[in-house]
Amino acid sequence: MVVESATETAVLNADDIHCLRMADYVTAKAICYATMNSEHALVKQHIRAGGRAVVLERGMNGDMITIYNNGTHLPVLWSHLIPATFEGKAAYNVQNAMFAAVMAFSFGVDLDNIRHGLRTFDTSFFQVPGRTNVFDEHAFKVMLDYAHNPAAFTALSGLVDQLEVHGKRIFVLSVPGDRRDEDVATAAKILASHFDVFICKADDNRRGRGHDEIPRLMKAALMENGVDASAIHIVPNEPDAVEFGLKMAAEGDLLVVNGDDTVRCWKQIIYFKDPNKVEQAAAATKPRPVVAGMEDLISDADTIVRDERGVRLARDRGEGGD
Repeated sequence: MVVESATETAVLNADDIHCLRMADYVTAKAICYATMNSEHALVKQHIRAGGRAVVLERGMNGDMITIYNNGTHLPVLWSHLIPATFEGKAAYNVQNAMFAAVMAFSFGVDLDNIRHGLRTFDTSFFQVPGRTNVFDEHAFKVMLDYAHNPAAFTALSGLVDQLEVHGKRIFVLSVPGDRRDEDVATAAKILASHFDVFICKADDNRRGRGHDEIPRLMKAALMENGVDASAIHIVPNEPDAVEFGLKMAAEGDLLVVNGDDTVRCWKQIIYFKDPNKVEQAAAATKPRPVVAGMEDLISDADTIVRDERGVRLARDRGEGGD
C-alpha cells in the first residue's frame, strides 16, 4: 500500500527480499534502495545506472552513511556519531538513521540539516518513550524498551551483547497475549542465550489470556531452550515484576525492562530507591566529630601569647621560662 501510494520516491530495504519484490509495484518517479551491505550487487548496479541509494560504507574509522544520487557520492555521517545508535552498536538504529536520512534528502532537505538532525536525536525518554531509554543513575544500568515481536527481540539482544556489562544481564519480559504460542516459543529461543536472569510478566491487557498464562508459557519455552529453572521468575503483574527486577539488580548489572505501560515503568525506574545510594547518603549525613578549638587543647600550664606572627604557646616553666 505504501509503495503503491508513493508519487515521487519509494525507499526500499534492499537487504530484505520481501521489500525488494515491492519494486514491481512502485509507481513513483524513482526508487531508492537502502542497504547495510556495501557489496550489494543489485544496489551497485542501480547506482551505476544513476539511481538513488543510501549505503553503509565500511571504513577504517568506522561506518559512513552515504547517499548516492544521479552519479554523485555524498557522505552524510559516521554511524557511531549518531547518539541513537549507541556508538554504532545498535544496528537497527543505524538502519533507521539511513532511512531517515535518505527520506529527508528525497524531500529536498539539505545535508547539513540532515546531519544536525541525526546528531541531536537520541533515545531519551523525552524524545522516544519506550525506545531503548537508558537510566544509569543507579549502581546498575536500566534499559526500557517496548520490544514485542521476534524481530525486536533479535535487535535488542544484538545490542545487549555488545554492551560492556560487568554483572548479570536481567530481563523483565513479556509477549502480548494475542500472539500465538509458537511466537512465544520463538521469542524464548531468541532470548535464551543472551540473558542470565528472566522475570516473566504479563501486559496489563491480557488480550484473552489467563492471569499468568503468558509468563508460564514463556518459562516453559525458556527451559526448553536450556535456561535453568532457578534463573526464571514468574511475576505476572508488570509493576511488581519491574520492582522485583530493580531490587534484584546489583552494582554492575544490566536490567532490561520490556515495558507495556512505558510511562509507569519509567517512573518506577527513576524513582526507585537504590539501597546502595540510601546507605551512601546516610553515611554522608552522619555528624562528624567536633574538633576542639585551640584554646580547648591547651592545658592549664600553657599560656597563649598573641603577637604579630599569630598565636604562640608559652609553656609555664617558672620565672625563667618563655
